[in-house]
Amino acid sequence: MVGMNAVRIETTVDERGEVHLTKLPFPAGESVEVIVVPKSARQQGKGFPLRGIPIAYDRPTDPVAEEDWDALR
Repeated sequence: MVGMNAVRIETTVDERGEVHLTKLPFPAGESVEVIVVPKSARQQGKGFPLRGIPIAYDRPTDPVAEEDWDALR
């Protein structure tokens, strides 16, 4: 598998149960292997619901007082 160039294409199976691949980055006549795997729920973006959500910190450089630490009690 030296020099393997994998291409990921997301598409949908049509009403006839077919998938059509177009504009592949391989020359005409090149032998390729096609593996079809259903997309899981995690791959559809449900695994990381907070991804892309902006994070804001209120006073991030303020010191933390010892009375704020439950582990010290």
